Amino acid sequence: MISFNQIAANLRVPGAYVEFDSSRAGGGLPALTNRVLIIGQMLAAGTADALVPTRLFAEAEADAAFGKASILARCYRAFRVGDASSECWAIALDDLGAGTAATGTITVTGPATAAGTIALMIAGQAVPVAVANAAAANTVAAAIAAAINGMATLPVTAAAEAAVVTLTARHKGTAGNDIDVRHSFFQGEALPGGIGLAIVAMALGAGDPDYDAVWDAIADGGYRTIILAHNSAAVLTSVEDELERRWGPDEMLESFCWTAHRGDLAALTAFGETRNCPLVSNIGTGLSPTPPWEWAGNYGAIGGYYSATDPARPLQTLRLDAVRPPAENARFARAAREALLGAGIATFRVDAGGNVLIERTVTSYRENAFGEPDTAYLDSETPLTLSYLRVSWRGRVLAKFPRHKLANDDTRFSTGQAIVTPNVLRAEAVAWFLELEEAGLVEDVEQFKADLIVERNAADPNRVDMLLPPNLVNQLRVIAAQVQFRS
Repeated sequence: MISFNQIAANLRVPGAYVEFDSSRAGGGLPALTNRVLIIGQMLAAGTADALVPTRLFAEAEADAAFGKASILARCYRAFRVGDASSECWAIALDDLGAGTAATGTITVTGPATAAGTIALMIAGQAVPVAVANAAAANTVAAAIAAAINGMATLPVTAAAEAAVVTLTARHKGTAGNDIDVRHSFFQGEALPGGIGLAIVAMALGAGDPDYDAVWDAIADGGYRTIILAHNSAAVLTSVEDELERRWGPDEMLESFCWTAHRGDLAALTAFGETRNCPLVSNIGTGLSPTPPWEWAGNYGAIGGYYSATDPARPLQTLRLDAVRPPAENARFARAAREALLGAGIATFRVDAGGNVLIERTVTSYRENAFGEPDTAYLDSETPLTLSYLRVSWRGRVLAKFPRHKLANDDTRFSTGQAIVTPNVLRAEAVAWFLELEEAGLVEDVEQFKADLIVERNAADPNRVDMLLPPNLVNQLRVIAAQVQFRS
């Protein structure tokens, strides 16, 4: 007796009645949709409303919505360098009204003894300043301020008084402290003869927006990739709490966060050791000229896009094309990168052409609930693969058994009945595992079958409890060889 979904069993009117059932229409593993959310601060010049998700299609839209030099617009620009196709939304926060903008100074000495160009760089952007022969220090300072204020994409404004240029971050908050100011970054660049620049780094920015307000604004929106443009300890705590809620079995929203943090080795390891979340990968930028919000946008673009294609395939060697590496004498050596990875900070390396390459996308998870070292969620590929397994399993059983009855394995029922038994679910689980194995996401089917448990719940006759024990495929990280020569 067939279980029809719509055709009544007691029809009297003659005719040929046909209904459709889509429960067996889908086949194979589902493709992941990489829906992206970028979170960051906007400027008052932006036209968007704060705490309202905005879908973005082009850089010009982000510039208009959030301000051309804003953290959020620049993060989005870097994101699109790495991912030109994923659906992307952004949610903006206003600066904290009581916050303080970071400041820094450039003190000029002179006069110039030859004409030339100052190769100034602010937040990774070149700011060339022409200098005439015999130009006084005050004149050069005024030219520097004019060049800075003439670039609408810079995150600072400038004011010159005598020979001192004072830089002020456009944003209030701690993010301004991460704005890099330098000169003569590229080989062959040098100051014009007679000119000296003494740079005091950006500092004293304080007061970040309330990130807790973001979560009510997006509710349970399904964003697989979340890019956090700026992070501090307080900001990350808010994000981690929300990610844990989303990851849990009640919500199952499968969000993963990509972000970046600036600092030298000591600062990064100290910061990393204060975090412990399997759903955040925080790349340490070192002393790169590029601000961390642009690193976050580019890193999240690559991580989200490629992991949606294959969540278990490592991201190592993929390029971050929207960022500049630290100067050669400030790059992390192998031992330093080992320390960063141990502290839960993702790492990069730089090739001979100056390209930034992802090295290892560890999460910030380091310890279990007892405070003991734990590598269960060391790499981002683990939670990303688990998320895919959960999505594919749920989609499979909800599509195949949407309105089924539940019976014991020894129940006799006719073919076509909408009934499922523990053994049917067991067979479905094995079939699912084999498809995952073919896709290169799991291994060892015999172990899976041996450890698989499917049983009716003793207290609730309408419930089946299952233990699904997949052995996740690993990533090739290290090849160790001993050359045992003979002479």
